[in-house]
Amino acid sequence: MIDSDALRRAANAVRGLTIDAVQQANSGHPGMPLGMADAAVTLWSHFLQFDPGHPKWPDRDRFVLSAGHGSMLLYSLLHLSGFEVSLDDIKEFRQLGSRTPGHPECDRTPGVETTTGPLGQGLSNGVGMAICERWLANRFNREGFQLIDHYTYVVVGDGCLMEGISHEACSLAGHLGLGRLIVLWDENGISIDGATSLASSDDIEARFKSYDWHIARVDGQDSGEVEGALAAAREVSERPSLVVCETEIGYGSPGRAGSAKAHGEPLGEEEIRLTKRNLGIDDGKAFHVPEGANEPLREAAKRGSRCQEEWAACMERYRVKYPEDAKQFDLTIGSNEAKWVNLGVDFTDDVKIATRAASGRVLDKLCAIRGNLVGGSADLTGSNNTLVTGGRALQAGAFSGRYIHYGVREHAMGAVMNGMALHGGIVPYGGTFLVFSDYMRPAIRLAALMQLKVVFVFTHDSIGVGEDGPTHQPVEQILSLRAIPGLTVIRPADAYETIEAWRVAVERPGPTALVLTRQKLPVLKRDSDSGMADAEGLRQGAYILVDDAEARAIIMGSGSEVHVALEAAEILSRRGVRVRVVSVPSWELYEETDNGYRRKVMSEGVTPRVAVEAGIGIGWERYVGRDGGIVCLDRFGESAPGEKVFSQLGVTADAVVKAVENLLPKS
Repeated sequence: MIDSDALRRAANAVRGLTIDAVQQANSGHPGMPLGMADAAVTLWSHFLQFDPGHPKWPDRDRFVLSAGHGSMLLYSLLHLSGFEVSLDDIKEFRQLGSRTPGHPECDRTPGVETTTGPLGQGLSNGVGMAICERWLANRFNREGFQLIDHYTYVVVGDGCLMEGISHEACSLAGHLGLGRLIVLWDENGISIDGATSLASSDDIEARFKSYDWHIARVDGQDSGEVEGALAAAREVSERPSLVVCETEIGYGSPGRAGSAKAHGEPLGEEEIRLTKRNLGIDDGKAFHVPEGANEPLREAAKRGSRCQEEWAACMERYRVKYPEDAKQFDLTIGSNEAKWVNLGVDFTDDVKIATRAASGRVLDKLCAIRGNLVGGSADLTGSNNTLVTGGRALQAGAFSGRYIHYGVREHAMGAVMNGMALHGGIVPYGGTFLVFSDYMRPAIRLAALMQLKVVFVFTHDSIGVGEDGPTHQPVEQILSLRAIPGLTVIRPADAYETIEAWRVAVERPGPTALVLTRQKLPVLKRDSDSGMADAEGLRQGAYILVDDAEARAIIMGSGSEVHVALEAAEILSRRGVRVRVVSVPSWELYEETDNGYRRKVMSEGVTPRVAVEAGIGIGWERYVGRDGGIVCLDRFGESAPGEKVFSQLGVTADAVVKAVENLLPKS
């Protein structure tokens, strides 16, 4: 039986800290924490399994604040529960370098599981965490040894459920029967513009029922009702649960409660005094936690600490009985890094092969030795070559598979993969066409912001897509991805560069985007007779593929256009003009090399320099110089066979030759 008075005191401590922090910062969102404090304190005090002394304990419950603008709710809970979030940190809310930024950031604040704020992303991360929990439980749990046995709880707002990504992710969660996923919806009926009825008349409960979710509706300010609903949700083992918490935004504020004005601005000193009096909080002190107000949360932390100790003892017994599994568990949970081994992939018998197909062959070998690589595709499995030979799909009640059919849900796929990486234990990869990276860009951006180990596999990378036409032919997408800080974009030129691209993706921290062709490309013969450099140069981002001591110009390109550069070099050679050909698969990797290496590859002593790429040319100026040439696209494509589109749009060897000759000094 819960002590409702104790929970209300703790909830009011959350409310007091929230309104004081927002007021001091003169910025923030007090409305949601004021409304959801009772439900959140009930969850943390009676259900959430956590240990502030071991915030990364593998079997902890995950708590995600998808409505990240209400960050003071989370920071207050962390402080009151004993995490390393001090009262001074609370006072530094939204200040430079503080542990309490405006929206939660997972690498900045102990106890924060994911970076949230863009609405719907955290909810979708939670789906990924719940998938990861079930997959790891299936892989490592043994009779008497429940190493992985926890829940994922997510708090969402009305805005999260308006966002399209929520439809994608929650539909998938219902399909997979993620019974360990419990979502609390703060249904206060208010958005920034006013009542949610201004823009929405959905029957959201009916929508979630159609997804095969368990639904409960409660008074979100009644801790007893919340407790009952959460207890019931935990008993539903094969369906995710939505607990609808009817709340009042800005609860307790006489002048703001129930209005849009409570959402995103400080209450003001006078309204704070009135609110504290209304709630029974001492209005003479700011940032005051009454004695004993944190007791329910500190007791929960003590229980969590005992659970963590029991888990650690269980893990030691597991090591004795299942030493090999324990070793794999440590490798899987402890690190997403991996040293590369020779995969034995050979392309010597291939004259031509698309880099998407080469990627598939690399994955066959890689997944055999990397047991925690879990892949998927947004309904383009055969096109992306992301399902390994003999691979099995992960499905409801059958979580042993290592492949996820995401359906046509690119945005959710990206955010779900982020959730898997955040949970730990899985290195996710997922495929779609490059042009559809636009649909998942917010998730890609967050993967880069959090530096998550996620591999985005983008195939059909250019106008080489051909007959599907301009709607499916990416032109600006490569440039768009290169513009994301912290994302490594790699566009390999042939099968051997594709091997090296996967090596970088496996070994390198942070997210990687592999950009692969639909059309077949020649497999470059990298031997002494050909004079072509080894594909290991890809790891430097750019390398001299073919050189000449008397080179008068440099031609550079990425992906399929490296072959255009090679053809242009042959034409120029026959005309007595010797050139250097440079493969530039990754700007990000190249920019990390030292100045000496960069001078060697794109020597200032060899000019002119010409770049060729079947996309927007912006950015290549940094490599060709102000007086260099760029053969690129400044328009959308055409529906025709790929080689004809290349010819029609002028991304050809002849165009490169002309660009070089126009820049050479006239004799």
